[in-house]
Amino acid sequence: MTAPTLPPDTAAGSLTVPAYVRGTTVTDRLVPFGGRPGRPAFHAPDPAALLPRLPLRDPSALSELHALRTAEIIDLLAALGPLLTLEANPLLREALRTAAAWSDMTEPVLRAAYEGLPELFTREALHDVAEHTVGTRFLDGWVPVPGRDGRGAAVRAVGARTVHVIAGNHPMIAALTVIRNALTRSDAIVKTPSNDPLTAVAIARTLADAAPDHPLTRHLAVAYWKGGDETVEQALYQPRNLDKIIAWGGMAAMRHITRYIRPGLEVVALDPKASGTVIGPEGFTDAAAMAHSARLAAADVGELNQLACFNARVVHVVTGTDAAGLRRAEEWAELLHAEIQALPAHRSTPARHFDPALREHLRALRATGGDWYRVIGGRADEGAVVLSRTPDPVSFHTALSGRVANVIPVDDAEQALSGMDASTQTLGVYPDALKKRLRDLAPFHGVQRLVPLGRATDYRPDLPQDATEPLRRMVRWITDESHDPTTASGGRR
Repeated sequence: MTAPTLPPDTAAGSLTVPAYVRGTTVTDRLVPFGGRPGRPAFHAPDPAALLPRLPLRDPSALSELHALRTAEIIDLLAALGPLLTLEANPLLREALRTAAAWSDMTEPVLRAAYEGLPELFTREALHDVAEHTVGTRFLDGWVPVPGRDGRGAAVRAVGARTVHVIAGNHPMIAALTVIRNALTRSDAIVKTPSNDPLTAVAIARTLADAAPDHPLTRHLAVAYWKGGDETVEQALYQPRNLDKIIAWGGMAAMRHITRYIRPGLEVVALDPKASGTVIGPEGFTDAAAMAHSARLAAADVGELNQLACFNARVVHVVTGTDAAGLRRAEEWAELLHAEIQALPAHRSTPARHFDPALREHLRALRATGGDWYRVIGGRADEGAVVLSRTPDPVSFHTALSGRVANVIPVDDAEQALSGMDASTQTLGVYPDALKKRLRDLAPFHGVQRLVPLGRATDYRPDLPQDATEPLRRMVRWITDESHDPTTASGGRR
């Protein structure tokens, strides 16, 4: 297998975003799109012209996917993985080059993200996703479920006709979408985001080049249209075309999509979340412990330039709230800021586009915060640490970005949970003994994932996400019930 080559016009550097429709790359009928504020414009095929070709018109065509065993699908995806390196794949190099202009990530962090894509396609990783999220026996056939009194049944996980509205804050999302669609034997239309419109297309085109006649190639389409474009979405988001919409992204995207919920069309929402940290008193016992806990916390704040849901934003520190505790918290906050700045460039850099409203909030706190807050750093948009001298986060804590964290001293770890809710995704905890103590209490406050401090961005695609099991929701669970008339009453007396 070899990776595909760039067409001449793309190789020449024009900002053209192809579409991919069930084995065919589409580069005609181009129309302009403005991109996000401050980002370059680009051209892509007119989505209205693509619309008749996007849906799977005959649902029975899914049978060719269900004739495949999970092992066969893993074989193909595992062979695809080595083709998804920057060295081997000019399409991904082009995606990286253009994403550096469109993305909020900086080039070194983006490059490291692309270099990690093949890890998702190892045979072991793919098997774990299939087995731990749905179960290969349900994917491969009908699983008997014994009943009482002669009543029996069989259950199977059946693929669906889907649209995936993906986010562009990490190229992993595009790769993960292709993997999930393949393992669930589903038919996917992938709507790409304006800050990463090329990664999903590059992966789909590489798949088509490697396996041009494979069912997985025929059951994948990738296109860009502006979110909320009713010309496209009113026609596409219909039960006659789709069973499910899997939606990542921000609140605006979710508002657009929820308008289309109706009987027969389910939305699987992977909506925005926020994450935080709790560091027990063990992290502040002496200078060495403080340096260690600050170094771990810096990774949770700064990795991926704080663009992911699982990055820490509010950091609760159990230093105590008396005068000595506040001094200890302030000293630790200074260490945290220094450690964030010390992260290597492939893991974290200053933001490309620092939020001007956040910059103004920091400026205002410096001028008036005095007795209540101290702002450490942030004068050059390099990231900052806001130390609260009260038990409450800053009023703008939900908007923290650009490697800005809010450190809040508390007297005990459980006090930190009172500020969490159902939008809290990841909680980094130090030490592990405290994590074990909190894991039976934190979920009642909305926490969905607990990790050791410093490991918030170590994502495992074979585990539940956002307190749900998305792959189990992406498939349709079909039952085949049977009754032995000689023994079963069928509920009748």
